[in-house]
Amino acid sequence: MQIETINLAEKFSRFSEQWQPKIVGELNDAYVKLAKLQGEFVWHHHDEEDELFMVIKGRLLIKLRDRDLWIGEGELAIIPRGVEHCPVAVEEAHVLMLEPKSTRNTGNVENERTVEAEWI
Repeated sequence: MQIETINLAEKFSRFSEQWQPKIVGELNDAYVKLAKLQGEFVWHHHDEEDELFMVIKGRLLIKLRDRDLWIGEGELAIIPRGVEHCPVAVEEAHVLMLEPKSTRNTGNVENERTVEAEWI
């Protein structure tokens, strides 16, 4: 096992596609993922997994059924399991996510945006 630093700017420079998470590390039973987001995603929830969203660049809106939650650069929010949410990025946002390895990007929804995260 090799221990090394992860340069987030360099990792983000390796891809341009949006809404397709990339795995950059593992922590216990979780993946550290990066994604570029723009536009509106899909309303969904995760039955068994909490999700952490940390905005590295830009702003991210997490729509909840009862309110809107804005996450700015350098901020993070944790969405508990079972909470229906819809991520939205008016302009492209670079986001780090920490979530269990079993987490599917679209949660309880299966559609054309459902993808398997790949390592970069």
